[in-house]
Amino acid sequence: MASKQDIDYTYSKMDKIWRWSVGERADFTGAKYDGDFSLSLEEAQENKHKFIAENLEIKAGDRVLDIGSGWGPFLTYIQGLGAIGTGITLSQGQYNACKRNGLDVHICNYRDLTPATFGIFDAIASVGAFEHFCSVEEYRAGKQDEVYQNFFKIVSSLLPVGKRCFIQSMVFGKDMIDIDSADIHAPKYSNEYLLALIMNEFPGSWIPYGKEQIIKNAAPYFKLVTEHSGRLDYIETIKIWRKKLKSFGWKKYWAYLQLVPQLFTDPSMRKRLSNLKIAPIKVVFERGIWDHHRLVFEKVSD
Repeated sequence: MASKQDIDYTYSKMDKIWRWSVGERADFTGAKYDGDFSLSLEEAQENKHKFIAENLEIKAGDRVLDIGSGWGPFLTYIQGLGAIGTGITLSQGQYNACKRNGLDVHICNYRDLTPATFGIFDAIASVGAFEHFCSVEEYRAGKQDEVYQNFFKIVSSLLPVGKRCFIQSMVFGKDMIDIDSADIHAPKYSNEYLLALIMNEFPGSWIPYGKEQIIKNAAPYFKLVTEHSGRLDYIETIKIWRKKLKSFGWKKYWAYLQLVPQLFTDPSMRKRLSNLKIAPIKVVFERGIWDHHRLVFEKVSD
């Protein structure tokens, strides 16, 4: 899977910028508008958290694990329900922010989890982290299914039968292109160029091939309760993020300026500037190269 160094490159380098743009508990995952794009981003993110909590049947006193907890938006939401949340992340920036805000978050790879690590939970959520669980190298070695099935095996070991887990993930859509087509020298706005930009933004990560791949690998341990696409929601979310990232703020612009020296020493950082201009993930969603799914599973066997 993506290493701690990969995750820090994606999230920790932009930690302050994200928090000063989107909020201290920045939610770096697609919101849930349900077709009503008059909602504010904050309202749509709360809709998502409510949807997850209701489908996981979370109630006061429940122990909930958030795998890939980010800056802690879902942990904060379930605190308000009286639940007891534990989060894990590989991002040092996200970990530091969560600890400052009093959240129970740990630097931990999900692959190291056992019932002895934090105990057994009443519900488990992974909101946007699934995209990082298979590396490019594992995909090329034909291990993608093995990686996902092992994830669900680990999650199953942390839940009693009848309890639920939630997965939100980007996936390849009907118009997906081959990994070897990615080319940073391809014409700008071409699918090949966009994929290369995304691979630079998320090093060490390769996403599932459709919701079917996720469902298939969960099947030995979980039954699917409900699922739906959030592709249009994510397009709208990215539109709002881009406005917030560009909006003026002294602290935020100072953080941008601190990245300038890296533009001269790190070619990957120069490519990230193209991401801010083009928004490649938004475009691949619009073109049907990527899709986005929310899936609720219930444990059926050990």
